Amino acid sequence: MKKGLIAAGVIVVVLIGAVVTVGRLDFNRMGKGNAYYQIGEPSSVEEDKLDSGEIMKRYVYTGPAYEENGKEIDVEFTAMKQLREGAYLKLYLNKDKEVTSYDEVQQADIPEAVKF
Repeated sequence: MKKGLIAAGVIVVVLIGAVVTVGRLDFNRMGKGNAYYQIGEPSSVEEDKLDSGEIMKRYVYTGPAYEENGKEIDVEFTAMKQLREGAYLKLYLNKDKEVTSYDEVQQADIPEAVKF
C-alpha cells in the first residue's frame, strides 16, 4: 500500500514537471532556421478595429535578411509595436523561409558571414 502511494506521488510530480516544461517551450522557435535583419522604417502600418472599438496596429517590415552562411533572402514579418530602428534581429524561419518569431540581438552576436 505504501509503495503504491509513493509510486503515485512520483507519477504526479513527473506529470506536473512535464506540463510546466511543455508550457515554457516556444514551438515557434524550435528546430527553425535563422536569419539576421537590421530594422529600418516599417514598410506599412495596418490598422484593425476590434469589436470593442479599440484600434490595433500591426507594423509590417520587409527587406533583405541574411542567413547564418551570409546568403541574402527577402523576408516579410509583422510586429505589434514599432521596433527600434537600427537594431538587429535574429529571425526564426520555418522551412518556407517565413518568419515565425524574432529576438533582438547585439551586433557582436551576429555570425561573421553576415554583412549589413
